[in-house]
Formats: sequence, C-alpha cells, structure tokens
Amino acid sequence: MPADLNPRYDDRRVDPVWTTIRTEAEQMAADEPLVASMVHAVVLNHRSLEDALSYRLAEKLASSEMPALLVRELCDQAFADRPEIGIAARADIMATRDRDPFCHRMVEPLIYFKGFLGIQAYRVSHWLWNSGRKDLAMFIQMRVSELFAIDINPGARIGRGLMIDHAHAIVIGETAVVGDDVSLLHGVTPVSYTHLRAHETEADL
Repeated sequence: MPADLNPRYDDRRVDPVWTTIRTEAEQMAADEPLVASMVHAVVLNHRSLEDALSYRLAEKLASSEMPALLVRELCDQAFADRPEIGIAARADIMATRDRDPFCHRMVEPLIYFKGFLGIQAYRVSHWLWNSGRKDLAMFIQMRVSELFAIDINPGARIGRGLMIDHAHAIVIGETAVVGDDVSLLHGVTPVSYTHLRAHETEADL
C-alpha cells in the first residue's frame, strides 16, 4: 500500500514543504475569513501536496468536454506512477518562494500563481506524452495555454526548481530543454534545441 494511503502515515513528519504550506494556510483562513472556504478546499482538506495539486489542477483545467473528476484521476495517476513529479513540485515551490519577490509564503504558488500551476500541469502532460497518451497530453497543453497564457509542449524536457514569474506569453517548444534551478520571466520562447541551465533567465537567451 502506498504510504499516502496508509491511515497511520502522517506527511507532516516527513514533508517540511507540505507542513509549511498547511501552517500558512491555517493562518490565512484565520486572518481572512472570506478566503477560508477556498483555503480549506485547496489545501486543508488534503493529506499531501500531491492530493492538493490534483484537486487544484482539476478545478482549473476541467471543461465541459473533460470534467474535473477525470482530470483529477489523471493527475492522481501521474503522481502515483512518477513520484518525482511531486518532488519537482516541491522544488518549484521553494524556487518561487526564494526567487520571486512577490511571493512571501510557500502556500501562495499553490493557490494564486499561474506560472506554478502551469508548470505542474505540464508535468502531468509530459507523463501522459511519454506514456503514449498524446491526445490527453495535448488537451492539457491546450487548457494551460487558454487559462494561463503559457504554451509548453508536452514533449519538452524541464527540470526541477523552475520559477516562472508573471507567466505571460511563454512558449516552450517540444525540443527545448530547461534544466534545474532556472527562472523564466515573460515573453520568452525557448522553442527549438534550446538549453537553459541553472540560474539562467530569458535575458540569457
């Protein structure tokens, strides 16, 4: 049985990123009652970051043609099959907290930041693409482009610790390779055989 399905398992003992997110979310709900319902739905009702991400992505990416329940099942499958997706999401949260001056809490990317949500959706679409489910991967790419103004080809290779600031008019093509610990601002297009390495931004292209 996976650890996160074991009722004796408590993520708070072993996952400092998720522990911090939950603590910040509890404070948000206490400080501003009008967002408490949203905070509970997105964060506090879930046992792990993966569960919270599945819910958040499903609610954002769902459409009349693809209900949230089906999108969430896809996300859950991706996180279960590739635990490194969850690890990368934690690195992306830490990178955003460290490098985005507008981000003051780890909970903020999960709730508010379309750049963070777009890259997590890409990670699910990349898993689908590599699993041969290319139509579903393209559906997620389409929805991310429509909702977040980010166009990331599911075949692109992207490392962990990515911070996308503003997340407007970013295009990452199929043959692009984005390494670990990279920051992207806006209007950047690494479309073909482009390699971005640690600490580079679009100014380095």
